[in-house]
Amino acid sequence: MLAKRIIPCLDVKEGRVVKGTRFLNLRDAGDPVEVAALYDQQGADELVFLDITASHERRAIMIDVVARTADQAFMPLTVGGGIRSPDDIRALLRAGADKVSLNTAAVQEPELIRRSAERFGSQCIVLAIDAKRRAESREPRAESRAPRTESRESRAERREMNDSENSSRLSRLGSQGSWEVYVHGGRTPTGRDAVAWAVEGARLGAGEILLTSMDRDGTRDGYDVDLTRAVALAVGIPVIASGGAGTLAHLYDGLVLGKADAVLAASMFHYREVTVQEVKKYLAERGVSVRL
Repeated sequence: MLAKRIIPCLDVKEGRVVKGTRFLNLRDAGDPVEVAALYDQQGADELVFLDITASHERRAIMIDVVARTADQAFMPLTVGGGIRSPDDIRALLRAGADKVSLNTAAVQEPELIRRSAERFGSQCIVLAIDAKRRAESREPRAESRAPRTESRESRAERREMNDSENSSRLSRLGSQGSWEVYVHGGRTPTGRDAVAWAVEGARLGAGEILLTSMDRDGTRDGYDVDLTRAVALAVGIPVIASGGAGTLAHLYDGLVLGKADAVLAASMFHYREVTVQEVKKYLAERGVSVRL
């Protein structure tokens, strides 16, 4: 079984890390270079750097900030924002990125995914999808509670109990949902269905999906498990759950109920509420395979 990944995210605006709610009301959260160094020390599996206004402002990503961040991030670094061509990707890879995240430009020109994957390899092309639940799509009642304490039964018995509990919780959560893709930092609806777009992106050559629930982003109410699970079951490539993490139990739910291969979080790490190592210890105690 492949280990699940814990990924802090740096949303960067004007050279500073910021964090908001549902892509609005941004607050300063520090210098990206300093924050990257902290997560490296904590043992993060990867780091995501997103220049969140580059596409909307129709400008290139801040290469100098990326380069300085890469100097402190001795783990795989994914960079996104304002990427419009293979030449932009090449510049970011030369600046120290290991992967690039395509969002707005990929929706506007899907063939960019294919051309980029053929030139640089699928392993470094991440399709970022910002998805918002459609008005007619019912939001299920949130339930985000992983087991709080370690069972006294054996690991095998505990996993069997967890599987039964998780099946029951999934049944209550339901799987009803429909989500629309947004671009330009969540400002522009596209009419595209998020699950269908994820399938198309994988077919075109994306090696990974970075899936953000706009409804949950910054709310700390937990991931949209229906959304994550729907995409994870539809594609044959890794899916990173993003948007809504506020507790350790939410991370567990994203991986176990949402079937994600990795979980991304920002606020809970930026404001020093929990460390990456504490997250990994919590998950490992509950039978989730992580790199300790």
